[in-house]
Amino acid sequence: MLALIRSFIFTLIGTVLTVVYGTISLLLGGLPQVTRHRIIISWCNLIIGLARWVCGVKYEVVGREHLKNLDSPVVVMSKHQSTWETLYLQILFFPASTILKKSLLDIPFFGWGLRGLRPIGIDRDNPRDALRQVKSGGVQGIYDGLNVIIFPEGTRMKQGERGKYARSGAEIAVTSGAKVIPIAMNAGVYWPNKEFTKYPGTIHLVIGEPIITTDKTSREVTIEVEQWIEHQMASMPTQR
Repeated sequence: MLALIRSFIFTLIGTVLTVVYGTISLLLGGLPQVTRHRIIISWCNLIIGLARWVCGVKYEVVGREHLKNLDSPVVVMSKHQSTWETLYLQILFFPASTILKKSLLDIPFFGWGLRGLRPIGIDRDNPRDALRQVKSGGVQGIYDGLNVIIFPEGTRMKQGERGKYARSGAEIAVTSGAKVIPIAMNAGVYWPNKEFTKYPGTIHLVIGEPIITTDKTSREVTIEVEQWIEHQMASMPTQR
């Protein structure tokens, strides 16, 4: 019952913040991309902090040292279980462009803010066109100095589940020459997908070593990413 009450408070405050930031984002059109990113990313920080202090959703990050010597944009390929990582990865890999469903951009206030982060919206009803959009938009994002975040399984997976890893993220990396950063995490245990209640506990997020894509095929890179992520997932807590 306490978790439910906390989740209600979180949702109420989070909704107010989203309306405020969504409205502000409409006024940022004339600002430089990085400035828009910084303003909107402060909303991500607030929501992550709100989840921590109101709902008790904490987090622990392992592998930060793998990000210290990066001298160019990377392709981030992450496990996807929750809304939490879509926010936190924007903070961790600022400035970043995320590949997401185009329909999310049409959500009032929330979608308006997303547009300010220069996302790559795809239409899943047209897989062939979506693949072209992902590759062209992702490669251009890398060339423009943005990290590119992609969830290779394409949708949120429950803890313990494993989806089919698409090669689109690896295609971006191989084409642009960017390194790949694999991410494993179990956010879905404490911030479950399609559930109102958030539960107290510590999310484990592990950052892998950069994967060099030179002289590799997208298939080889995808297999390497999948094996690393799923190996990490096998040792993460699955119960609250």
